[in-house]
Amino acid sequence: MNARTLRLVAALAIGCLLVWAPPLAADSIKQRMIDRLPVIRALKAKGVVGENNTGYLEFRGPKQHADVVAAENEDRRTVYAAIAQQQGTRLEVVGQHRAAQIARKARSGEWLEDAQGKWYRKPYPAGPTMYRLAGRMMAHP
Repeated sequence: MNARTLRLVAALAIGCLLVWAPPLAADSIKQRMIDRLPVIRALKAKGVVGENNTGYLEFRGPKQHADVVAAENEDRRTVYAAIAQQQGTRLEVVGQHRAAQIARKARSGEWLEDAQGKWYRKPYPAGPTMYRLAGRMMAHP
């Protein structure tokens, strides 16, 4: 293979990487986040971590699975940075908007930080809670 052909192949390879790398990177980040979700949900249910007001996980109890929490926060930062660049805004603004979305969708009992920095547990719905017992719906007082 001559030098000109080698340069052409290298240029094509780099061009392909530039075209396909961002979607492939996004797909791998999405898959990692999906894979971590069961552990993160368990940590939230135990009260070990909560969602802070900047869109990241923060420890509220003993630092269990610190590697999972750190990896999740790093991937969130990458996603927020990409969205910020795409929308022409700051990473912090994207994180705050995402924190508000997360708070709305959070499960009852999970730790959340409000915009003023105060931590609270998302309240349980008012009124009786229905649950299934031996195939029948029962009300919990």
